Amino acid sequence: MSKSKIALSFDKLGTAGLFLTALLSPCCFPLFAFVASALGLGSFELFGGWTMWIFQAMVVLSLWGLFLSYRKHKRLPPLMIGICGALCIWYGYHFSQSDYWMYFLYAGMGGLLAATMWNYYANRKCNACQTSPADAASQQSVILQSTLTCPECGQQKNETMPTDACVYFYECERCHAILKPRQGDCCVYCSHGTIKCPPVQIGNNCC
Repeated sequence: MSKSKIALSFDKLGTAGLFLTALLSPCCFPLFAFVASALGLGSFELFGGWTMWIFQAMVVLSLWGLFLSYRKHKRLPPLMIGICGALCIWYGYHFSQSDYWMYFLYAGMGGLLAATMWNYYANRKCNACQTSPADAASQQSVILQSTLTCPECGQQKNETMPTDACVYFYECERCHAILKPRQGDCCVYCSHGTIKCPPVQIGNNCC
């Protein structure tokens, strides 16, 4: 597995580590005590006094993976859900004075799990995003230059389309409007450009 693929798996590793830490620490996470008992772990505490430090490290690892994925694919919702989940955990553990502070941790874990699953399935569907520049360049019919037209002010800008990512958002230089794909389109180039994006040109499903 390449280094880039390993880096983009941090969110899955972090989230898996998050739930594994909770499962192996039923004293700290009562909700998981039943599952731990079913596995014969009882009140076994694997990490001792390090449990919450390891738990928070897994949160950071999961967030880092979601951020790296966002940088590559520009898919914002999973990252935002992950950030909300991490904030719930941070608030519940460090600031909440309520007797129900543990529920903030559970809600945050659920948020990170949802973000990771969303990211995972979206990346699986994004077969075109896995196309390397060399592969795209080998397609003689692929055109990489497209002129984007802002629907708000009419500003036109010639851009080079990426071959390994989908562009969901584009800011107009003149009026600073944020261009988004229209319903049914995969990216801003397919909606507002003179040329469809490279994956669509070669007949693949885009992000």
